[in-house]
Amino acid sequence: MGFVTHLHLILLIFEKKTMKYFIETYYPIILAFISFLMSVTLWFTGNKLEGIFVGIWVPSILSLSIAIRQRRKK
Repeated sequence: MGFVTHLHLILLIFEKKTMKYFIETYYPIILAFISFLMSVTLWFTGNKLEGIFVGIWVPSILSLSIAIRQRRKK
């Protein structure tokens, strides 16, 4: 499958689901990915301690989102 096919599939998914629903569902993953990118950027720009600190946010964000979702389901 080429890039155009993958892009077409993504567009079809967005047609079926609204952008709001997508963001509400996947916001922890989006936030964790942004945190990961910030961590890598800090690490490779010479701010290694800050990169490690921000890198610790990734599992914290994902763990907190799991805990919140479990509480919502009860």
